[in-house]
Amino acid sequence: MIVRLIFPLITWFSIPASTADPLMERMPAVFERAAVQYRGMLEEISGQPGQPRTLGNDGKVRMVRPEDWVSGFFPGCLWLMHEYEAAEEWKNHALAWTRRLEGIRHFSGHHDGGFMLGCSYGNALRLAPSDEFRGVLRDAAAALASRYVPKLGMIRSWDHKPFICPVIIDNMMNLELLSWAARNGGDANLREIAVSHADMTHARHFRADGTAYHIVDYDPETASVRAIYAGQGADVLTPWARGQAWGIYGFTMMFRESGKKEYLARAVSLAEAVMNHPNLPEDKVPCWDLGVTAGEGVPRDASAAAIMASALTELGRLAPDGGKFLEFARGQLLSLASPAYLAEPASNGHFVLRHSTGHLPGDSEIDVPLVYADYYFLEALLRYRAQVTGKPRTEFGQAR
Repeated sequence: MIVRLIFPLITWFSIPASTADPLMERMPAVFERAAVQYRGMLEEISGQPGQPRTLGNDGKVRMVRPEDWVSGFFPGCLWLMHEYEAAEEWKNHALAWTRRLEGIRHFSGHHDGGFMLGCSYGNALRLAPSDEFRGVLRDAAAALASRYVPKLGMIRSWDHKPFICPVIIDNMMNLELLSWAARNGGDANLREIAVSHADMTHARHFRADGTAYHIVDYDPETASVRAIYAGQGADVLTPWARGQAWGIYGFTMMFRESGKKEYLARAVSLAEAVMNHPNLPEDKVPCWDLGVTAGEGVPRDASAAAIMASALTELGRLAPDGGKFLEFARGQLLSLASPAYLAEPASNGHFVLRHSTGHLPGDSEIDVPLVYADYYFLEALLRYRAQVTGKPRTEFGQAR
């Protein structure tokens, strides 16, 4: 039995009210730009099935089925807009687009239930609590837990070839759903599954330099490692940028949820490895893989920067020396809020951020807008606002 640890004393780092903060000054304009973009997108995609993912080669918003791993991010963006200004306009849109996903509450075809339903229904629960949302999330957690492999102690990510039992660093993000459900009417064993998965990832998914692998494939009977794959990265020896962001975010979240100090140490170690990486560009928005150097024609990944900034802002709240993480996140967010990455009105398929990269080795979604870049950018800004004002926001894992 795993005993829940008492949270350590949390140190809050905030910027004095008398000090001008360029990010706080910029934030209203960024959310106004997001409002313009999303009103345009809602008009463009009205009546279409699915959820928006990116901008297609035909110049139209590419819509995906509810079972796609990104399906929860657009409803999540609408909820974050509502969180920023508490307007019924955004709440009504968010409810409508969230409820499009009710049909996948029992989906177990891959590991991404936390992305799909945590980012949609989880934000709904935070901002408009109801038993309806709690029920969907409990069902989603049970479906995710059905992918747990007891002999391995981890949740299997995918079922397709050439893998036998693959586990990806992204999977850390879905553990928040299990942690929440264990405290809110779900099977108490869900927390043990989340902790076991995090423990095994902590032990086996990192290089000697502190960076994370993307895909580790296991033998489900012996728990031995069959192979390690670069996946969406450039090489098995180099750090795929978005994967590092998932790792920082996931271990920071699991420290918040469990109080286990080794998770905080892992989040700090990984964050420092990325922050100090010699290939990180000056504007702190990484190239798609940290093994490549910035230059003409080398795609950046704004989604990695947005996820990282959100994670680092949270880490800034939880780590004893958190000020340096908050400051780094502010630099990333100022870059993303600049004209270099923030889309002009009515451009970019009505997405907010430009210059993300999905899967370069697969020749997919290179230097395009991606809905999850928008989601984590808005979340990071709201986390930052809460941090510097000293008015903490409720995270999904803490919602009731």
